[in-house]
Amino acid sequence: MSGKLADWTTDAEAIVYQSCAACGAVQYFRRSFCAVCGAPDPQEKRASGAGTVYATSLVCRAATPETRAHVPYNIVLVDIAEGFRMMAHGENDLAIGDKVNARFAQFAGRLVPYFQKVK
Repeated sequence: MSGKLADWTTDAEAIVYQSCAACGAVQYFRRSFCAVCGAPDPQEKRASGAGTVYATSLVCRAATPETRAHVPYNIVLVDIAEGFRMMAHGENDLAIGDKVNARFAQFAGRLVPYFQKVK
């Protein structure tokens, strides 16, 4: 994989996905090949952060001691404008179908994507 872009997993305020030059498929999880056609070296790109809420789940019980201070918090699945779906954090009042934009926030000591409703 050439030209690995920094993203939120390395404390950069960005969401990175991959696009296949051979078939045009997009994928969120980094791989050395296209998950659709198997072509090597998909190109990395930065996502706009715009999307639509696909699902939402309000967490009311801390999974770990580190997350206790954040309860309640919302976990959302977002269909990103560039064509992939990702799981992230979001405002507690988000609903399925809401248009959202990503920003980044600290959660249990880590930088994470955090979606908020487009006003």
